[in-house]
Formats: sequence, C-alpha cells, structure tokens
Amino acid sequence: MNVASISDFRELARRRLPRMFFDYIDGGSYDEITLRRNVSDMQSVALRQRVMRDVSKLSLATELFGRGYSMPVGLGPVGFAGMFARRGETQAARAAARAGVPFCLSTLGICGVDEVAAASSAPIWFQLYMIKDRGVMSELLARAARLECAALVFTLDLPVAGARYRDYRAGMSAPPGVAASVRRAWQGLTHPAWLWDVYVGGGPHAFGNLAGAVKDAKGFGRLAAWVAANFDATLTWADLGWVRERWKGPIIVKGILDAEDAREAVASGVDGLVVSNHGGRQLDGASSSIAALPRVADIVAGRATVLMDGGVRSGLDVLRALASGAQACLLGRAWAYALAAQGEAGVARALEIIRAELAVAMALTGCTDVRAASRDLLV
Repeated sequence: MNVASISDFRELARRRLPRMFFDYIDGGSYDEITLRRNVSDMQSVALRQRVMRDVSKLSLATELFGRGYSMPVGLGPVGFAGMFARRGETQAARAAARAGVPFCLSTLGICGVDEVAAASSAPIWFQLYMIKDRGVMSELLARAARLECAALVFTLDLPVAGARYRDYRAGMSAPPGVAASVRRAWQGLTHPAWLWDVYVGGGPHAFGNLAGAVKDAKGFGRLAAWVAANFDATLTWADLGWVRERWKGPIIVKGILDAEDAREAVASGVDGLVVSNHGGRQLDGASSSIAALPRVADIVAGRATVLMDGGVRSGLDVLRALASGAQACLLGRAWAYALAAQGEAGVARALEIIRAELAVAMALTGCTDVRAASRDLLV
C-alpha cells in the first residue's frame, strides 16, 4: 500500500498486529462515544478559506517550554508501544528527534526512560502516572531529571481505569487462565511478521520504567491488573506540590477538560496543560477535546501553554486545534498506527504527512505563521 494518510497507517497496523494490540491502540472505553466524538467534532470544525494572500513563505516553527521545534506537533505518551514494533518507543523517539518534534515517553512504556533517552538525539519528555508507592515515583522523577528530560507530563485523568471492552474481549485485560492464554498465543502465531520482529526479537516485554515495582506480574493480563490496582485514587491538587519538590523543569498537566480544572491548574503554577480526555479511553460520554479547547484556552488566557490531544489525524486537524486556542497538538493513535505499520520509518513518514497537510491548510487559509493562528481562521 502506498501510504497517503494516517488512515492508511491504521489499516496497515490492523493487518500486522495481533488483535489485542490493535484494539488496544484503536479502542476506547465503554461504548466509545467520546472516542468517536473526538474525531467527528474535530472534522466539524470549519476552516475559513481565503484567497489573494501571499503564502509563498510559511513558518511552521514553534517554541514550547523554552525549546524550538520544527512544527507545533509532538508524539504524546502511548503505553505498550514497545509491543507494536521492536523496542517501539526507541524507534519513535528517533523519528521524532530527526523531525524536530518532541517525544513523550509513557510511564507504561515497554522501553525504560534510560533506553529511550540514550536512543534519541534530542531531550525527550517524560509522562508520569501517580501510583501508590511514592518511593517508586520519587525514583522515576530522579531518573528522568538525571537524564535531562525536557518536560514532565503529569497525567491526572486516571485515578481509576475506564472499562475498555475491546481490551477485555481481545484478551489484553481478560483474567488470567488457559483460555485467555490460548487466545493470545493464537493471535501471535497468526501474525508471523509481528511474532518474529516483536515477540521473539523485541524483548524484554515488561514496563521498563516500573521494572523495580512490578516484580511478580507476568503476562499482559496480570500487568494490566497490577497497573489498575496501583493507580492512586487519592490524588489532589496538593500532590502537585509533592511533584514540584522533585522536579524542577516544566510541568505539564494532562487530562484537563473542564474550565474550573483549568483555573485550578493555572493557580497551581503549572507551565502547561493538555486538553485531553485520554483519547476517549476514560469517561465515556465526556466532551471531545476540541469542543473543550476554546473554553479552557479562554480561562488560561496565556498564563500557561495550552496543548491538546484527541482526534488529531491530519495536519488540517492541527490547524483546527491551533485556531481553537492550542499552541501545539500531541499525536497519539496517529503515531502508534504508523509505528505498528512500518516502525521508525512509518513514524517519520506520518510526521512528514502531518507537516505537509498543515502547510497546505495554512496556505489555503492565508495563515503564514503557526504562531499567529487564531479563531479568525474559523468559519
């Protein structure tokens, strides 16, 4: 297949991956209402076509948290990415660095922060979930600081895990047992390219950042159960102070949808926030990210950097988000599909596609600098 768009990568990923890993990328929680809203609401945002503007020179460059990037796009945190391609997080980080965009490693990455930081030619971002063992969290923060990670993305919207029916049906989160083990084994055996590249050649298959904490959880069902049981449901804004004591770089809070939460985030002194509903994987029926974005941006009013994720599948979507109040977008499924389809080369190609689409959208709306994108670009 000649890949022209992110949807092409999705189809290639569907063919290549065992069902449980494709459904893990592709699925949302419950009936996937919010998952679908993220895409449909984004597509309903109408851009204002303009003509007779000099668009011969376009600037896509942006600055985030004191660092320059080639465009207002980053690779957001995606758990289990090392199961989509061999040592997948390292491949994606290399592609991001070459493209001049940030890469954020998930706490639940198969590859640990040491391995990914060493593989990347640019400083990476690190995403933090709070789990109950604060000692483990302190060690993680110290490791990320030692490796000079450029920013900390503190994810707030997972005090408990949303029910993801597709994961259960496909075997990712099914209870351990013979039937689930046989189902997962069959999925691997019927995808030999993945089996050889990832399962045989891509080990170790464990959460690299939590290797010291997850000692007796073998197999994906048990790993998922361990993580769900160890998320900290007591988290409040006071815990941000605990994090700040241990992290001196930029702190970006992720999972903001409500204007009041945005107000609290700014009052807490964060450097940035991500308007996000966890890709439709938590509270089903919640607002789409793009619908919530203008309200949050108005509350923040320039006092912190506003990013967004959810439903971003093209460069046109990036411009829609910028015009709605974001300074940049974090890709999730878009880069995960590309990684699963074609590894590092796929992620590089996906970023090329996004960049080209963004440039065309800018030219056809008369926007010559991404930093000047505003609601004037919307119908």
